[in-house]
Amino acid sequence: MSDSATTSSPAPDAGQSPGKGRAAGMGFIMVAVLIDMISIGLIIPVLPPLVGTFTSNQADHAFWYGAVALAFGLANFFGSPILGSLSDRFGRRPVLLIGFAGLALSFFGTALASALWMLIAIRLVSGAMQANVSVANAYVADISSPEERAKRFGMLGAAFGMGFILGPVMGGILGGINLHLPFVVAGSLAVINWCYGFFILPESLKPELRRPFLWRNANPLGALKKLNNLKGVGPLVLVIALSGLAQMILQTSWVLYTTFKFGWGPKENGWSLFAVGVMSVLVQGFLLPKLLKAFSTQRLVVMGLLSSVLTNFVWGAAWEGWMMYAIIGFNVLGFAVSAAIQSLISNAANATNQGETMGAVSSLNSMMAVMAPVIGAALLGLVSHLPKGDWRIGAPFYFCAALQALSLFFAWQHFSRSKAAAESASAAA
Repeated sequence: MSDSATTSSPAPDAGQSPGKGRAAGMGFIMVAVLIDMISIGLIIPVLPPLVGTFTSNQADHAFWYGAVALAFGLANFFGSPILGSLSDRFGRRPVLLIGFAGLALSFFGTALASALWMLIAIRLVSGAMQANVSVANAYVADISSPEERAKRFGMLGAAFGMGFILGPVMGGILGGINLHLPFVVAGSLAVINWCYGFFILPESLKPELRRPFLWRNANPLGALKKLNNLKGVGPLVLVIALSGLAQMILQTSWVLYTTFKFGWGPKENGWSLFAVGVMSVLVQGFLLPKLLKAFSTQRLVVMGLLSSVLTNFVWGAAWEGWMMYAIIGFNVLGFAVSAAIQSLISNAANATNQGETMGAVSSLNSMMAVMAPVIGAALLGLVSHLPKGDWRIGAPFYFCAALQALSLFFAWQHFSRSKAAAESASAAA
């Protein structure tokens, strides 16, 4: 196949006509993201127990849940930069529709799965088709000035958080009735979101800003190289990678960790993730603008990473379930890190390659998602024999704290050098 899929004028946008007459705005994309995240949040408390129905002991449970999570991350690693570049070529809306369809397929297929190999195959397909996060970020970048982006990425993060308020609680309650029921409801929500995207969601990327699709820009390694070469980014790629790996290990280990350590079930895990969602909405939707006025974006990243180091360590050491909630409330600054880094990366890109850039960030996170279940499952497997309440069961969280500490070091080093270089240039001028 040639390097460029096509260089002719853009094909008719699959979604341009329904959105005609509507200006793309934050309200539209936030509704799409909210529905999307409710559907994803629904399955978080019940996917690990569902995997457990196909295993006979806790060590096998941890291993096969890691394999299922690995399948999605691996497929998403290769798929995200391709879909991101396609969104630069044909617009954000058609690619979002592909993602919504992929989620619906994944959820309904999981509900019908009767063997572990079926779960893994379904997650491979859905991972390849799903790049909603990166495309939603590119959508926000399309409609925002550089000065607005940190605040608007925070608003988008609040929509993600609201989804995690509603989704996991609903999933926990429905999972208590039947483990397959949340997947059916999640698939139905994904279909509703596809209909919303097709009939209502307007396109955000103007035709004059679109560019040809090039395979060399769409492969994950090439996209990551271009991300690293963006002016002002540099070591931030390491920050994203290490912090992202810590977040992915946290996400893939949370339910099994609380099950092994506290004996929690879907309902308890649903409520704990509800608390995470509440904090995410509170910080990113309401406190972030105030934090950005009080601190520079760079300082907010450093303080948030420091908070994450402490939070992960204390989560691992917790010996009572209620402590998990108290620590969630402590990590205020940690919830601001993602939006702050997203704004720094987005501002380093230009108007024509936001999809490629956000796709590269998503691909980097997907690479971490490939590694996370392997590491998390291995660490949980090592401690799965220990009695409930043993501090050593927190091994995945101690490892996350170490990763966040490295991320903090590289962020501090990068910002210090950038500040020194700016002061030197100013003095020379």
